[in-house]
Amino acid sequence: MKSRATRRGAVDFESLYERLYPSLFRYLYRLTGDGDVADDIAQESFTRLLRQTLTEPEVRPWLFTVATNLVRDGARKTVRRERILASIRIEPMGPPAPDVVAERNETIAQVRAALARLSDRDRRLLLMRGEGFSYKEMAEAVGVAPASIGTLLARALRRFASVYRQQGVANESRR
Repeated sequence: MKSRATRRGAVDFESLYERLYPSLFRYLYRLTGDGDVADDIAQESFTRLLRQTLTEPEVRPWLFTVATNLVRDGARKTVRRERILASIRIEPMGPPAPDVVAERNETIAQVRAALARLSDRDRRLLLMRGEGFSYKEMAEAVGVAPASIGTLLARALRRFASVYRQQGVANESRR
C-alpha cells in the first residue's frame, strides 16, 4: 500500500484514522476496561500523530506505543492520586450545627453592616483586597495613584475595625 503524502510530509490522516481507530480502540478497551478512557486515549494518540511526519509503515507501531504510554501515564497518575488521598485523613462532614450556622450568619450580617457604613471607596478597596486585586488594579478601579493604595487600605481597615467594634459593643449592650 502506497502512502499519500500531505503538505506536512505525513501520511493521509483520514484514511489512517478510519483504518486504525477501530483496532486501536479495541486494544485500549481491553487494556483499560473502560470504553470512555479507551476513546479518550485513542483520540489523544491520533491528535499527537498529527504532529508527526512518519511513513505509513511506521504509523501503526508508533500509534500503539503512544497509546500504551498514555495508559501507563494515566495509571501512574491514578496510583499517585490514590496514595496522596490515602495519606490525607478525611472525616465525613455532616451539615453544620444550627448554632454554628446562626453564628456564621450573624457574623456575615455584622460585616455587611460595617461595610455599608464605610465610604464607597473604602468599601471597594476592602472588597477588592479580599478578592486578591493588585495595588495597581485597585488604583485604576478607584482612580488614585498606585503608590497611595497602601495608605488608603490601611485607613480603610482601621475605619472598618472601628465600625465593626462599635457594632459589637452596641449588640452586646442590647443583650
